[in-house]
Amino acid sequence: MDKDSKIYVAGHRGMVGGAIVRALKKEGYGNLVLRTHSELDLTRQAEVEAFFEAERPEYVFLAAAKVGGIMANDKAPADFLYENMALEINVIHSAWKCGCRKLLFLGSSCIYPRMAPQPMSEDCLLTGALEKTNEAYALAKISGLKYCTYLRRQYGADFISVMPTNLYGPGDNYHPEHSHVLPALIRRFHEAREAGLEEVSCWGDGTPLREFLYVDDLADLCIFLMNNYSGDDTVNAGTGKEMTIKALTELVASTVGYKGRIVWDTSKPNGTPRKLLDVSKAAALGWTYKTEIGEGIRLAYHDFLTSPVRAER
Repeated sequence: MDKDSKIYVAGHRGMVGGAIVRALKKEGYGNLVLRTHSELDLTRQAEVEAFFEAERPEYVFLAAAKVGGIMANDKAPADFLYENMALEINVIHSAWKCGCRKLLFLGSSCIYPRMAPQPMSEDCLLTGALEKTNEAYALAKISGLKYCTYLRRQYGADFISVMPTNLYGPGDNYHPEHSHVLPALIRRFHEAREAGLEEVSCWGDGTPLREFLYVDDLADLCIFLMNNYSGDDTVNAGTGKEMTIKALTELVASTVGYKGRIVWDTSKPNGTPRKLLDVSKAAALGWTYKTEIGEGIRLAYHDFLTSPVRAER
């Protein structure tokens, strides 16, 4: 990408899209095309086609998505499947149709089988059953990834994909029911500390292993890949490090300053037992993450404290 290239970031108000916009501006890319949901509904094919015909961006970062944690995914699988598939196919197809030079599709590590060999390499996709609690979201993301692959194979479109691990950081969603595990813990322990609660209940038994990537590190990788990678295969985005949910919970509690008891509600699901990405491909391309989990949680908590609107979502 040239510094004056016309770049469209879909989903710029979300955590990932916002991080990509920050990173692009920091690196001197000034010709950014941005639309809010009220200005452009990506699930509406006619609106998306009209937008691409009018703007004709040269590069597209597809970071828009309907996202949520275990509870949200489990309660509304039809919504997660429809909205994500609709917006992905609309944007990818219109970008190809209008001659976009390159598109980067943002997926999720939940596309990999529930019991995939660990760490999960890019080639384990579709080799086993998906985790049931987020199957609908995973199916939508797999479809977007495959559509990029098929456009490349059939028409030579330079469309690539990146599959990030669990993300956190500035711009996260701290909703008590619809957020992912790390921001949910930040809010829960903050409110417990403020209310002087003696104990906090957390889902499952704390044994699942998870990997976490600070969102600004992902944004850095996305720009790196847009400028340095072309290929059929997706690229995993992670740290290559994992920790138990119990250890994560204790780290968040310590960062927030909560000193009460943590109890585990084993009647609630654990989700996938382990999700660690093989990040050797990104490393071979010359990229590695920068932000360690302790520093990242400190920065995320600061974002929570200074972003009251996000905290109330």
